[in-house]
Amino acid sequence: MISKKVAGVPPSGIRRFFDLASESEDIISLGVGEPDFQTPESVKDAGIRAIEANKTHYSSNQGLAELREKIAERLEKENDIEASKDDVLITSGSSEALDVSLRAVLDPGDEVIIFDPAYVAYAPLITFAGGVPVAVPTSEDNGFKPRQEDIESKITDKTKALLFCTPNNPTGSVMGKKELSGLTDIIIKNDLVAISDEIYQKIIYDGNKHYSIASFPGMAKRTITLNGFSKAYASTGWRLGYAHAKGELFEGIKKIHQYCMLSSPSISQYAMLEAFDDRTVERMVREFDRRRKLLVKGLCDIEGIDCRTPEGAFYVFPNIRKTGMTSEEFAEHLIKKADVAVVPGNVFGKSGEGHVRCSYSVSLTEIKEAVRRISRAIE
Repeated sequence: MISKKVAGVPPSGIRRFFDLASESEDIISLGVGEPDFQTPESVKDAGIRAIEANKTHYSSNQGLAELREKIAERLEKENDIEASKDDVLITSGSSEALDVSLRAVLDPGDEVIIFDPAYVAYAPLITFAGGVPVAVPTSEDNGFKPRQEDIESKITDKTKALLFCTPNNPTGSVMGKKELSGLTDIIIKNDLVAISDEIYQKIIYDGNKHYSIASFPGMAKRTITLNGFSKAYASTGWRLGYAHAKGELFEGIKKIHQYCMLSSPSISQYAMLEAFDDRTVERMVREFDRRRKLLVKGLCDIEGIDCRTPEGAFYVFPNIRKTGMTSEEFAEHLIKKADVAVVPGNVFGKSGEGHVRCSYSVSLTEIKEAVRRISRAIE
């Protein structure tokens, strides 16, 4: 009774391991992709005030003008993107922004290049939009960053767009100016659309700098920039994100949003008007940095595991090939023998095999205990 397109997409591989983990009462989960911090008090208070003031009705389709104005100002100041509030669409999380972007761009059979390993939702959402995901493999040898020649080898007359995330989920890699400049050359040369997922923009370490591909020459009118409040402001449940684009790209994503979502949650929009004080973000990132260093060192000290240091987000992507286990075997082994949940790398694509994703969005105490348990289970 459902479409072949939907039936052909497997259930989320992450969900299966969450279900396995739920069977144990003593589990330490390194699989959750959300901060364990709390939404800033100023944001929560603004949400409460909005309820008390009965601001519980539809907003405009595009979103509150004052929130879009703040986002546009931030895009200009921090991302070097020429923006106005008329180019910003408020969405129900960056996930909706991605969904409407793909549906706006793709005709049946259009190909979208993604960099493998990639966030688990990318390939299915491309398929649901009628497109065909085309994976470009990456490896830890070059920091999980795509090589220009590998991208060019995958381009055909059906290629319509490139979809990528920096900082990256699951690898934590960050594409710098050089890598993004190379992407720009390919995109312009082949008349493609760039869909740039920048949800982890503010979670970045070691002096690395975030660059938006929309700020590069020739890219403003062919880029959709996706972002949101979930990760940086510990507000995943508020479900608020945004998309920025220009011209026909923007009109396309706005049109789909008008029909499928009408408007994003008004209470969340009023709350996030207070989410532009980055002092809480900076404190959170400093704590993530401490956790990152502890987890990387702990994993590297375990025989059979190699772990590169991520530049952004809150994930490590250790190599577990020396254990002789596949990604799924390793993840199942840790759940059964160590009560530690991780995500097998193969759910993020073929290039993820031989790795697992571990989130350090848990406390230092839990990280120390998880490393101790993993070490014991591997021994």
